[in-house]
Amino acid sequence: MKNTKRARLEAHGWRVGSAAEFLELTPEEAAFVETKVALSRCVRSRRTAQNVSQAVLAKRLKSSQSRVAKMEAADATVSVDLLLRALFALGAKPRDIAEAIQKGQSAAA
Repeated sequence: MKNTKRARLEAHGWRVGSAAEFLELTPEEAAFVETKVALSRCVRSRRTAQNVSQAVLAKRLKSSQSRVAKMEAADATVSVDLLLRALFALGAKPRDIAEAIQKGQSAAA
């Protein structure tokens, strides 16, 4: 957010902060959320880069297309386990996953 917009909002009584501050997340909770979001983004980017549909990925995972959509939307009901299984089904290596998490942590900072 631009400093001028931030100053204008604060001048009108608004408080500007992060989602973690708004939700009163602990640093550990915020890191967990950021990690899940990073993994979700990685699933979507790998799937689209490989030109694989959500339905095809769902078949590989023995799941449903709607579940894959929830994975890519970082839905709270999706486990980290399922996100990792999806990434491995898309050919990701542990190093790829580590890089995605690192990139997600850097973007959140």
